[in-house]
Amino acid sequence: MQNPTIVLGVIGADCHSVGNKILEIFFSGEGFKVVNLGVMVSQSEFIDAAIETSASAILVSSLYGHGEIDCQGLRDRCIEKGLDSILLYVGGNLVVGKTPFDEVEEKFKEMGFDRVFPPDADLKQVAAFLQAEVQP
Repeated sequence: MQNPTIVLGVIGADCHSVGNKILEIFFSGEGFKVVNLGVMVSQSEFIDAAIETSASAILVSSLYGHGEIDCQGLRDRCIEKGLDSILLYVGGNLVVGKTPFDEVEEKFKEMGFDRVFPPDADLKQVAAFLQAEVQP
């Protein structure tokens, strides 16, 4: 089996680039084919890249706190474009304020994300989830 392709980027008006590059290096080292869209990525750009590359997963990051707004409707847009079964992972500082993570996780799962990670997530664990959940 060839290495699964994942699309990653920083959504919305967020321009935090250092973590994005760390994710690219890490997931490449874990055997994934990484398509890194960089920062300030729109939902359409994530979806178009996933279609063009036959990606198994979209990994969305957000550090500026507006992920809840930026990610709204992403699952529905994926379904509209035929990506019904694509994995959607999201992580970072996803909301403004000191909201308990379990509440943040619940919000994003209700929006259709398969996995939700805090800013201090263990990347090895994220990679293990991805390896286990990607479609062959």
